[in-house]
Amino acid sequence: MSSQPSDHRNGGSPAERVAALAERRWAWFAGAIIVLMLAVVVFTGLHWAIMPPSRVETIDPSRLQISGEFVESNLGSAVEPDGSVIVRFIAQQYSFTPQCLLVPADTPVTLRTTSADVVHGLLIADTNVNTMVVPGYVATLTTRFDKPGEHLMPCHEFCGFGHQTMWAHVKVIDKAAFFEQARQNRRLSCVER
Repeated sequence: MSSQPSDHRNGGSPAERVAALAERRWAWFAGAIIVLMLAVVVFTGLHWAIMPPSRVETIDPSRLQISGEFVESNLGSAVEPDGSVIVRFIAQQYSFTPQCLLVPADTPVTLRTTSADVVHGLLIADTNVNTMVVPGYVATLTTRFDKPGEHLMPCHEFCGFGHQTMWAHVKVIDKAAFFEQARQNRRLSCVER
């Protein structure tokens, strides 16, 4: 231990000067990171407030069954003029309408759904389909079912006292059989009408 006090006017010993310089550099670095994070938060907040995410479609939930895309006669699976398959259905306390969706295997399928009342969750077991179904908005997803079979489709967002009973089924059938049925009927579902 030295009996000489360190000279604070000259910055102290060389080791103290190096330590002080390193502390200042780290303080500036941490400050810059904080400023950058705040700038990103402000930018994204303003950007998304002005420009909502693409493909957001709105719909009036009070008129779902009266007119438009989600009237009862337009629900279920359909082959569009371009050969694509679109499935339309409604989520409402405590069911999906229709209760069973019929889709072809090994074909791109577009699912279009909305809620008539509260927020619901859409999950098709053993697939990549998982989204929220919000009143006033149309949820659109495209997926492909590799092989024939059945998949459960529960509501995975608590929607009220009957939530546990809100299930539907997705029945995947052979592609040729699906298109044969589609030639005979405009709208398809596993539920007989």
